[in-house]
Order: sequence, then structure tokens, then C-alpha cells
Amino acid sequence: GTAFDVFGYSEERREERALIAEYRASVDEILLELAGATGALDPQRLKAALEIARIPEQIRGFGHVKARHLKAARQNWAALLTQFRQPAAT
Repeated sequence: GTAFDVFGYSEERREERALIAEYRASVDEILLELAGATGALDPQRLKAALEIARIPEQIRGFGHVKARHLKAARQNWAALLTQFRQPAAT
């Protein structure tokens, strides 16, 4: 992460750093919801929250293999965030 990290300037490394920020924002959103008025999530939203927390496990490999896993993980991540953001049916 310093000026001497010549590999840190590559597109892949910049994407990894951005991915960390996106992931933290998602986890922060979940934690804020959990700390909200009710202090709990319904079972469906809780399941989505746990699956969002496990997203990094889906991103593995190097180069084109990692890019393929990242693409699939992003699609899953977007679907889970949509599911999490849906209010519970009453």
C-alpha cells in the first residue's frame, strides 16, 4: 500500500481495495439495521445478512479465475442486498 508497492497500481489491486470498502459499507448497513429500533432481524433478512457476510469466501483465485468468481459474487451480493433491504412482510 505504499508508493514502493509497484503491484499496488494494477487494476486488480485497485479493484481489491475498492471491494473492501464496498464490503465494509454493506456490513455497516447490516449492523446499523441490527442496532435499530427493534434490535433484531426477521429470519429471512437475517439469513440474507449472514450470506452477505460470507461473500468474500466466494471470491478466490487469481487473474481470470478471480474475475469470474468476482462477477458471480457481485451478482449474488446485489440480490442479497435487495433481499435484505426488503421490509418484512406482515
